[in-house]
Amino acid sequence: MTDRTQGADGGSTRPTGAKGPDELRQQIERTRSQLGDTVEQLAAKADVKGRARARAADLRDKAGAMTVQLRSTAAQAGHRVQERASHAGHMVQERASHAGHTVQEKTAHAGHMVQERAGHAGHTVQERTSRAGHTVQERAAHAGHAVEHAVPRPVSNAVNDAVQACRRHPRSLMIAGAAGVALLTLGLLARRHNGHD
Repeated sequence: MTDRTQGADGGSTRPTGAKGPDELRQQIERTRSQLGDTVEQLAAKADVKGRARARAADLRDKAGAMTVQLRSTAAQAGHRVQERASHAGHMVQERASHAGHTVQEKTAHAGHMVQERAGHAGHTVQERTSRAGHTVQERAAHAGHAVEHAVPRPVSNAVNDAVQACRRHPRSLMIAGAAGVALLTLGLLARRHNGHD
C-alpha cells in the first residue's frame, strides 16, 4: 500500500494515517469508490459506439422535432392559402352580384324610359287622332249643312242623321266622313240631274 491517495480534485493527498482498522477500511472504501467513478468516466470516454449511438439518437430527436415543425409550418401556410382563396372567391362573388344589380337597374331604367316614351307617343297620337276626328266632324257637319241647303229634303235628312251618328260615335267618324262624302257626291249628282231637266 502506498502512502499517497488521490484527492477529489485529481491531486494527491498524503494520508493522515489510519488510527485503527475501522478507519483503514473506510479509507479503502472511499478509494475504491473514487477509482470506480474514474474507471466509469474513462470507460464512457472510451465507448465510441455508445457515444455514436447517443449522438445518433440526439440527431434523430432533433430531426423529428424539425419534421414536426415543418409539418406545422406547411399546415399553417395551407390554411393561409385556403383563407386567401376563399376571400378572393367571396370578392369575385360580391363583384359579380354588384355587376348583376347594376345591369338590372340599368335595364329597369331603360324599360321605364321606353315605357314613358311609348306613353308620350301614345298620347301624341291620341291627341292628333282626336284633332283629326274633330276636324272631320266639323267638315262633315259643314258638308251636311251644305247638302241640306243644296239637296232635296229626304237626302238632307239622311245626311243629318249620318252626321249626328258621327257626333255620337267619334270612332266611327272616318266611316261617317266617307259616307258623308258619298252622300254629298250623290246630292250634287242629283242636283245636276235636276238642273238638266
